[in-house]
Amino acid sequence: MSQTKKTQELIRDKAVELLKANPQGLRYANLHRELVKVFPDVSLKLIQWTSWDLHISRRKEVYKPTRGLFKYRLSPEQQAEADVGQPPEVGEEVTLREEDFYALFADWLKNDLGECTEATPLGGNSLGKKWGTPDVIAVYKPSQKDVVKFQPEVISAEIKIDSRDPITAFGQAIAYRLFSSKVYIVEPATIAPEDLDRIESLCILFGVGFILFDLNLSSPNFRIRVRAQRFVPDMFYVNELADRLFEADKDLFNKLF
Repeated sequence: MSQTKKTQELIRDKAVELLKANPQGLRYANLHRELVKVFPDVSLKLIQWTSWDLHISRRKEVYKPTRGLFKYRLSPEQQAEADVGQPPEVGEEVTLREEDFYALFADWLKNDLGECTEATPLGGNSLGKKWGTPDVIAVYKPSQKDVVKFQPEVISAEIKIDSRDPITAFGQAIAYRLFSSKVYIVEPATIAPEDLDRIESLCILFGVGFILFDLNLSSPNFRIRVRAQRFVPDMFYVNELADRLFEADKDLFNKLF
């Protein structure tokens, strides 16, 4: 075996070792960076040429769950255990409640993102229908000084602090499209990289806004990944929402509409 072939095998062995030590996986750029540290005397091109197709050259040990992300292939038993996992120990999460972030996001949506003129927490089952009750509801409506008037627009948001089941939040967010001109899904930054990629791709496809945040009440650091597209909702469901909101909380209805 030539010296180059031996070096390539050493690089692949080390790459697999690095992936095994990082069960969440490594992006190619990060994996390449770590390999360069281990093999400083090897040309960058050789490291790149050797490591970019690990999911092919070492397919029994490495796979790509999504574009640009390499993961070590666990046994079915290990994978099942990893999928269940434990809630990440990040800051205050052990004592946090989802609703703790509703008002914080409502304020950010109005004052930082500038998507609405009024925003308020809602959540739970306060309107009688779980999938028809956003965690945060907002309205973009004309002010008295606006020369050109327009119809008010409803903006909805679904917020999660548990990053292990993002598809449920996405399904709820899609349901809000019935009565909302814009919809946002808000997920913690602890979301797994492969889930992040899939949810981001779905949000782009379906026009749903995607926000990440830190599980920290004093500094949630909301940041936008995908800005929500504007759609024309079904006015039957818009009026149904308005009726339910009026019956549940007249003061809140008057504030929004």
